[in-house]
Amino acid sequence: MPSRRRHPVPAVARHSLGLALAVPEVVAHRVMRMWLAGAYPSARDRDEFHRMYVEKFLAFHESWNAMALEMFSASLALGLFPWVNRPAAMRVLAAGLGPIHRRAAANAKRLRRVR
Repeated sequence: MPSRRRHPVPAVARHSLGLALAVPEVVAHRVMRMWLAGAYPSARDRDEFHRMYVEKFLAFHESWNAMALEMFSASLALGLFPWVNRPAAMRVLAAGLGPIHRRAAANAKRLRRVR
C-alpha cells in the first residue's frame, strides 16, 4: 500500500484556491450560454442547464456527508484519544470543500472543450 505524503499546503487552502480559479470561469461560460440561448434554448443548452441544478444538489449532499463523516471521526478520536491535539475544524472544512472543488474543477475543464 502506498504511503500518503503530507502536502505542504493545507487542503483547505488548495481547495479554496482551486474554487477561486474554477468558479468564475464556469459561471462566465454558463451565463454567456444562457444569454446566447435566449428564450428558446436548444436541447444541448437545456441539458447543460439541468446539469447545473443536479450537480449543485449532488455536490451539496456529498459535501454534507463528507463533513458529517469527518465530524464523526473527529469526535471518535477526541473520545478515544483526548491527549492528541488535532485541528478538527480545518479537517471538517477541507472534507466539505473537497466534493465542491472536484466538481467545479471538472466543470471548468469540461466547459473549456465545449464550443
